[in-house]
Amino acid sequence: MPSKKTKLELTWIGKENRPKLEPRILLEDPEQSYHAPHRVEKEDLFDNKLIFGDNLLALKALEQEYAGKVKCVFIDPPYNTGSAFEHYDDGVEHSLWLSLIRDRIDLLRHLLDDEGSIWITVDDNEAHYLKVLCDEIFGRGNFVASIAWEKDKGRRGDTYISGAHDHILVYAKNLNVWRKFRNLLPRTEAQTKRYKNPDNDPRGPWLQGDNGTAKSGSDGARFEITLPSGRIVTPPSGNYWRFSKANFERARAENRVHFGKGGDSLPVIKRYLSEVQQGVVPRTWWPGEEAGTNQSAKRDHLRKLLPEITPFATPKPEELLERILLISTNPGDLVLDSFLGSGTTAAVAHKMGRRWIGIELGEHCHTHCIPRLKKVIDGEDPGGITKAVNWKGGGGFRYYKLAPSLLEKDKWDNWVISQDYNPAMLAEAVCKLEGFTYAPSDSLYWQHGTSTETDFIYVTTAKLNHAQLQQLSDEVGANRSLLVVCPAFRGKKDGYENLTVKKVPKAVLDRCEWGHDDYSLRVDNLPEAPAEPGQQELEI
Repeated sequence: MPSKKTKLELTWIGKENRPKLEPRILLEDPEQSYHAPHRVEKEDLFDNKLIFGDNLLALKALEQEYAGKVKCVFIDPPYNTGSAFEHYDDGVEHSLWLSLIRDRIDLLRHLLDDEGSIWITVDDNEAHYLKVLCDEIFGRGNFVASIAWEKDKGRRGDTYISGAHDHILVYAKNLNVWRKFRNLLPRTEAQTKRYKNPDNDPRGPWLQGDNGTAKSGSDGARFEITLPSGRIVTPPSGNYWRFSKANFERARAENRVHFGKGGDSLPVIKRYLSEVQQGVVPRTWWPGEEAGTNQSAKRDHLRKLLPEITPFATPKPEELLERILLISTNPGDLVLDSFLGSGTTAAVAHKMGRRWIGIELGEHCHTHCIPRLKKVIDGEDPGGITKAVNWKGGGGFRYYKLAPSLLEKDKWDNWVISQDYNPAMLAEAVCKLEGFTYAPSDSLYWQHGTSTETDFIYVTTAKLNHAQLQQLSDEVGANRSLLVVCPAFRGKKDGYENLTVKKVPKAVLDRCEWGHDDYSLRVDNLPEAPAEPGQQELEI
């Protein structure tokens, strides 16, 4: 047996291989962006982001601006059931899936706020391996729960045991912080109806708190009680009161004890609805009646909302996302889904007044997500959680595509700046590569970005000479510093105390995998299987 200090890790083929991701810039397409023509509510949100492109590159593109700012991540990644990896034998498909998911979850963790959490839906094919992988990424102490969500209320006859649920793995960025901000779920009507007021107590409905007797392993709660009827009662032999004598006397003095309609029943200490916590602690079993099912999402909502479009086979219901966001966020918080699918997370976050970022590579970004979100914004989506949250429409989103790779090969097989980049795009891309915030000045041509109040960057496509560098140095002055990035320069680059000069693309060639546009989970984008993989079992 390993010692308590031993760290358990998954090992798999290719685990050591990490992509060197290029931090792309995002390009807005105003023709695809959409917003309501006017504000419906004062709190309407317009700067949500819908990103079309590979989700790993998109997450890298978001890293600089959004690290530590996302309150809730929900992802519904491909489950690795075999159909998506049919060209690979089992051991290799399993390893590839883990590598691809690991790289994404690593970035998602970096984007999470310290108060944030991640919720991952997965089925039995990979749930238990993913649990150990997430233990490694987040730390086992930040595991919150594995929720069983009843995705299917039917029963299949063509299998050994008919699957009825998916797992939702929940991790906090920092559990000690998150537990302070976790929200309770609102009481259901049925839960509220359990509180009664049979004696017309002016303090309102109440529920039985400490009452009656129970089997005893203690001698501390056996005493006589005189009922209003005059009858004296004590617990049967071997039993005890569920309350102490002091608590009983205090409750009786406060008129919080109920002895039945005739005053001759065993005492009940009242627990008033107005005094209990205003909500219920979430449980790990989420039945379809409370959180929806795949079938209800498809039958009751998506087919009515988008009748001309074939719905996903297993769409997530809005009620499921509503419950997750109720627990993990508050209005105005930022929600991210990097496997947006048919757009459920974005639609629910929008209706609940949460800011959102959705990432989707498939063409259903345009066939499903955009039409659905437009109807949400226009107030034309009557289904899902619309009535529950009294959604009236409003707000909007901005549509972005990932910029092409900054570098491309010329006809002599040399890396050069892509012809698709104009000067402004180049400046923004180099700022991101160098860790500067892109913030071009209106008055100083050489201020394209900043890292501190006195440190700036200047990106130019011009070849600079000594006179130009000297002029830059003089303008920057002794109390500021400037990184100059250009394709070439003449003279010595070290003769200016306040300037650092770099040549592009030479200075960035080794930073990233240039020209790699797709890290998706599609089979045709995956690497070849090793010729002799050896032991393919995952070991813990």
